[in-house]
Amino acid sequence: MTLIKKIKDKKVNFEFNKEFIKVVTDKIASNDAEFISNSFKEMHPADAADIIEHLSENDRENLIKLNNFKIDPEVFVELNESIQSEMIAYLSSDSIVNILKNLESDDAIKILENVEEKDKNIILGSLPPKDRFALLESLSYPEDTAARIMQREFTAIPNNWSVGQTIDYLRENRELPEEFLEIFIVDQDFKPIGTVPSSKVLRTSRDTKMMSIMSESQLLIPVDMDKEEVGNLFENYNLSSAAVIDKTNKLVGMIAYDDVLTVLKEEAEEDALRLAGVGNEEITDGVITKTKRRFNWLLLNLFTAFLATYCISLFGATIEQMVVLAFLMPIVASMGGNAGMQTLAVTVRSLATQDLTRNNFTNNIFKEFNIGVLNGIIFAVISSLVVQLWFNDIQLSLIISISMVLTMIVAGLFGILVPVTLKKMNIDPAISSSVFVTTITDVIGFVSFLGVGAYFL
Repeated sequence: MTLIKKIKDKKVNFEFNKEFIKVVTDKIASNDAEFISNSFKEMHPADAADIIEHLSENDRENLIKLNNFKIDPEVFVELNESIQSEMIAYLSSDSIVNILKNLESDDAIKILENVEEKDKNIILGSLPPKDRFALLESLSYPEDTAARIMQREFTAIPNNWSVGQTIDYLRENRELPEEFLEIFIVDQDFKPIGTVPSSKVLRTSRDTKMMSIMSESQLLIPVDMDKEEVGNLFENYNLSSAAVIDKTNKLVGMIAYDDVLTVLKEEAEEDALRLAGVGNEEITDGVITKTKRRFNWLLLNLFTAFLATYCISLFGATIEQMVVLAFLMPIVASMGGNAGMQTLAVTVRSLATQDLTRNNFTNNIFKEFNIGVLNGIIFAVISSLVVQLWFNDIQLSLIISISMVLTMIVAGLFGILVPVTLKKMNIDPAISSSVFVTTITDVIGFVSFLGVGAYFL
């Protein structure tokens, strides 16, 4: 993906009205490929992709199958990943090859990942040997590594060149990327030793050696580094691009900030979905597929609900003695659950950004304990006042205030302990934490409330 998208003279639209979508739909029905192609050419690729995404699945299929319509590679790469997968099924191998040949390697890899294995080999076999080798090498690495998001189109020059030689090379070499912000300086073994901003080259005299104006302090990213870690490096060090090296420390590619933004966005969306127990669900998935993905999570929640109910049943005699406890019981459990989820969300984010470390773990535990105490006291006072005004029972007010403090403390502690423990067990905390935290806070909330009630009654 290029560092700076070329908008050219194309109008950027942020909303499309229903009338325009209907026009495109009508043109598909009337086989007017020329109108659609010309309309898309006048738009920014992201806007054209937005229109395609708003079409029905049937209309998208008919659009691809229109005679004389060829989807622009820049438009295709802007499509939602699930829509890409859907449309790949309608495209011929030749069409996919044409798209890949006109994209940079990182975008080509993303598309190939959505192609079925049997078709992938056919497509790769139709590509030029140089492109085929580069893509095969990237595909040989795990899906979540730097190799999958790096682009092999970069600008590198020897360390003994002058600014003049560099400028002449940039002007004459047509195989270089169309746009780049940094030039990598490499030694005789093609190992990166520094970078020079392209703007600095333009402002420096031709006789100056590139080594004298390069920045030696640069981060080198191994090809097998997890892409989430790459995102953290870019965020921590405010990088615009970074060199990617192989096991011999040779320069093999670069990662640009726009690719990292995509990674961070995808990770954030993934964590948000997993916290809700939805998983990698796409809007284009069918009813059966979505039901299957949600079933296991809901089933686990059902068992935890029975566990909470069992805990309540242990205090049946206490509830019978004072029925009003059953009315107030959900208040304590609900407050504990919300407090636990707040801590959980912050902890999962801290783990993802690597802000939570061994050095500050103990401090954060004490911090959550103190937050639980403070929130517990505040809401214990509020709830006890409400209960006193409602039922005019000091004993009942005391019961709910004590259990509120206990539940809020436990909720805060387990909101941080559960995801950290899962992380140490190599289980994604975003996937499993919420159900455990909810169960613990519910059980502790019910047990503390009814247990304190049984003690006083």
